[in-house]
Amino acid sequence: MRPARTKYLKYLIPLAMVALSFAVVGVIGWLLFWGGLAALGGQLASRVASRLVPRRVREGFVGVVIRAAGYSAIVIIAFIFIFIFKEGLSAFKAVPLGEFVRTVWQPAAETPKYGVIPLAVGTVMVTAIATLVAIPLGLGTAIYLSEVAGPRERELVKPVVELLSAIPSVVYGLLGMVVLGEVIPAVTGTPFRLNAVNGGLVLAVMLTPMLASLAEDALYSVPRSYRVAAFALGATRWETIRRTVVPAAASGVAAAILLSLARTLGETMAVLLATGNMAAFTANPLSSVRTITATIAIEMGDAVFGGEHYRVLFALGVILFSITFVVNLASQAVMDRFAKKFRG
Repeated sequence: MRPARTKYLKYLIPLAMVALSFAVVGVIGWLLFWGGLAALGGQLASRVASRLVPRRVREGFVGVVIRAAGYSAIVIIAFIFIFIFKEGLSAFKAVPLGEFVRTVWQPAAETPKYGVIPLAVGTVMVTAIATLVAIPLGLGTAIYLSEVAGPRERELVKPVVELLSAIPSVVYGLLGMVVLGEVIPAVTGTPFRLNAVNGGLVLAVMLTPMLASLAEDALYSVPRSYRVAAFALGATRWETIRRTVVPAAASGVAAAILLSLARTLGETMAVLLATGNMAAFTANPLSSVRTITATIAIEMGDAVFGGEHYRVLFALGVILFSITFVVNLASQAVMDRFAKKFRG
């Protein structure tokens, strides 16, 4: 019986591949059919509405929909704000405020300790390393794409840079854990495979595409007349970039940097895999650290719902939300200041 089974087994895999191909084609065809039917129905409904419904009524309806979409963002943010602060502020009633400013985080100890200083220091350290590395890389890429690269180079490089943004953060975290976890100790001699430098470099690679894309849009939007005027005055290409284009796009570039900083503060999965997650107070960037976001992700599943630990984790969310909110306000203030300064 075995030879007979083996005889027909070699036909099984090709048949399975053919069946899978037909299934995939069928699913794609089904989606295209219903998508085309929906588009056709939308076109017919639009034509019927244009004939039966007065133009003023249609424009009024569209205006209401647009306003609702705009105000919905404010409503969603307000609900998030209320929910997080409602859960988090109760922690400050259950735990003395002085407990939060200590340098020990041991929520599972016999006497729980909720000092957020190690978590805040780890967050600041990783964010600072990521920002210091990502700013020159991102701005350099943006200047190259906007001012130096030709059309063909731009068409080739820009999609590749934007493709880096589509890679899941867990992949970057695994890259830091497996690759940088071996390289950094070999170069520096640190006993910690996963540390703040590792997490900062991983975040820098993640942030570079976002920073480059936003800054490149700001540089590309500078009117061509500015460049022509600089060349007419005898400036070289690099002098034009440094003294004319970059100052003109300063508000957009500053906003790109601050938005990237806010993105860094909220990153979870990559730093969870790359920093070592040791909640210890240290100023050594080559030591293992833990960020606020990683702490929430690690411990929320083990915290008793409604308990003290649960509320303290929400208090960490309040702190993180407040920091991000302040960064966004600062970015808007910087944008306004640069815009006023450039307009004179």
